[in-house]
Amino acid sequence: MAELRQNPDLSSLDITIAVTGLKTGDNPQPGVAVIRSIRAAGFTGRIIGLVYDSMESGIYLEDLVDEVYQMPYPSAGAEAFLARIEYISSKRKIDVIIPNLDAEVILYIRLQDELAKLGIKSYLPSEECFLLRDKTKLATYFPPRGILVPDTMLVSDVSQLISNKDNFPMMIKGRYYEAYKAHNFEEALKYFYEIESRWGLPIILQKLIYGEEYNIVIVGDGEGGVLGMVPQKKLVITDKGKGFGGVVIKNPELDEFAAKVISLFKWRGPCELEVMRGYDNQNYLIEINPRFPAWVRLAEGSGQNQPAAVVLKALGEELAALPPCKSGTLFIRHAEDIITDISVMGEVSAKSELIRR
Repeated sequence: MAELRQNPDLSSLDITIAVTGLKTGDNPQPGVAVIRSIRAAGFTGRIIGLVYDSMESGIYLEDLVDEVYQMPYPSAGAEAFLARIEYISSKRKIDVIIPNLDAEVILYIRLQDELAKLGIKSYLPSEECFLLRDKTKLATYFPPRGILVPDTMLVSDVSQLISNKDNFPMMIKGRYYEAYKAHNFEEALKYFYEIESRWGLPIILQKLIYGEEYNIVIVGDGEGGVLGMVPQKKLVITDKGKGFGGVVIKNPELDEFAAKVISLFKWRGPCELEVMRGYDNQNYLIEINPRFPAWVRLAEGSGQNQPAAVVLKALGEELAALPPCKSGTLFIRHAEDIITDISVMGEVSAKSELIRR
């Protein structure tokens, strides 16, 4: 497949890149895939993993990151977040940071000026643009502009579920994470309390669209265009709805739909669109995730190394659109045990950092 990778070359860069989201497993985060794509572009510089939990499995992959630093959770606020990054920067200068978790992206957007003073660059959307893709706003912003979105309702009380008891099945979603198909009121009530306990209110009720699901990873240029776009159809789906296998497809109508979404709010940086092709032959925008998906290595393997492109754009380099992806490229996720000494976990837990190399 080497001949497909007409991608940005990072082999000449002598910089430090920080990446978040190193958890793998049944609900994987994107960080490990992002790092591997960056390495595949010839990058031999230093990579730092920023983690929230000492059990993030990417910490224990010997050849993945050179250093690990534990971060305060985004809920701790911008001040604590920035203080920790300032401390890390005092030990190791960071040149580029790629955040990969929904809840943290808004902090990195709001702290861009402060991070720039530390010499840290990123490639992210504006705050206004980021807020427009919130699950609570999709159904009001996009339909008047010609993009279909399933009927959506925000609920903050169980009584509102009762008033919708004739609308099952439906999707029950958290504002940031988690989505479940509820076939009846009892299931909806269970999911309501589960999501509330983890992510708070409001809870999102969304009409269930029957059809085929597609996911599209995109890097927007901030002016309404795209630097890269790779659509995939899930072939293997976990009980959490996560894709553990998928294939790149060729669908000009889907590409046109995705390009229109990006053009409407001028997204800058990586994102993932979740789209349903309904049995009515209409495309419906389900979600916009404001970061790379965990399956982003499929983009690299199909001819578009999007994480490498984001590194160069963060550094301010001009970059032409990435080459077309190759349809039929397949990914299957493979789970594997990592064997290490418990002292590694102890060091991360006790010191909140690990210097491997």
